[in-house]
Amino acid sequence: MKRIEFLKSPMDVCTMGEAVDYIEAKVASDTFTQHVVVNVAKLVNMQKDPVLAESVKDCDIINIDGMGVAWGARFCGHDVPERVAGVDLFHNLLAMSAKRDFPVFLLGATQAVVEKTAEVVKALYPDLKIAGHNHGYFWDDEQAVVNDIRESGAKLLFVAITSPNKENFINKWQDQLGVNFVMGVGGTFDVVAGKVKRAPVWMQSSGLEWFYRVLQEPGRMWKRYLLTNSKFSWLLLKERFS
Repeated sequence: MKRIEFLKSPMDVCTMGEAVDYIEAKVASDTFTQHVVVNVAKLVNMQKDPVLAESVKDCDIINIDGMGVAWGARFCGHDVPERVAGVDLFHNLLAMSAKRDFPVFLLGATQAVVEKTAEVVKALYPDLKIAGHNHGYFWDDEQAVVNDIRESGAKLLFVAITSPNKENFINKWQDQLGVNFVMGVGGTFDVVAGKVKRAPVWMQSSGLEWFYRVLQEPGRMWKRYLLTNSKFSWLLLKERFS
């Protein structure tokens, strides 16, 4: 995979197939690999949050999740073949894990959502081994959850916790997790469990997923996206013409 530098962040540009093949090889070789995706909001927050920025930069694979980042990088002269959306990569890795007999651990969201997610993915991938699952509200005893993950025998760990908590948690505990691969998947469990609807494909390819989120939760999301999108546009112009 080719690595670029965009808005002070390293990023690996590749296709979905290349990402899955790379991760599969790493897991099979018992090599620890820390994965993260970047979108517009995360890039904007990284500019003022040095802990988050360091957690992202420490990752072995940094994929471009949002279409806004893909377009922005292309606008600044980088060759980005496609975005590697976190929710799509999650499903591709589950299919690969089922085929290769790699056990997985699901961490994050509410107890009801993570249980529903485990149920749904087991139905989608009958051969998948789910080594364990746990909700994402465990901050009073992180060590206990880390121990459970390590003792489960999982090879892949998916962390569905909001930023920057998931990046910082993974970076803090990576040496004790006992897995070969760990990936932050944000709100993916909510989508898989049916709690949140994903934008239609045409909106995904048009870079309008953020707008679909605003339509679903206008009271909570409009200000967040107005601010982050405005800041991203300014950062993009400075990057392009600097």
